[in-house]
Amino acid sequence: QVQLVESGGGLVQTGDSLRLSCTASGRTFSNHAMGWFRQAPGKEREFVATISWSGVSTSYADSAKGRFTISRDNAKNTVYLQMNSLKPEDTAVYYCAATSTYYSGSYAEDEYDYWGQGTQVTVSS
Repeated sequence: QVQLVESGGGLVQTGDSLRLSCTASGRTFSNHAMGWFRQAPGKEREFVATISWSGVSTSYADSAKGRFTISRDNAKNTVYLQMNSLKPEDTAVYYCAATSTYYSGSYAEDEYDYWGQGTQVTVSS
């Protein structure tokens, strides 16, 4: 089992930045690729970014490219999502997820084994 706890969400204004953190406990964190997803009110959960177990490979949704950066610190069992130039449409609950199967990461929800409880990000206009 891997337990994931997100933090760092909050209420910000358009153009501001936030850094989300997701700290893992349980099984070896470095064996898992990680992903960030988000769910806006009334919408389905969607992929945001993913990072390989080593941190070398990353991938982003089009909506995140150029503004968001995913990174990880395996020594701290933590994955981060740096979000810059935030927009109202980024308002959502953000979830981190871990997969022990797809070492390079994945954009598909059903390929993740473990999920955090989510952290709310609200961007006001």
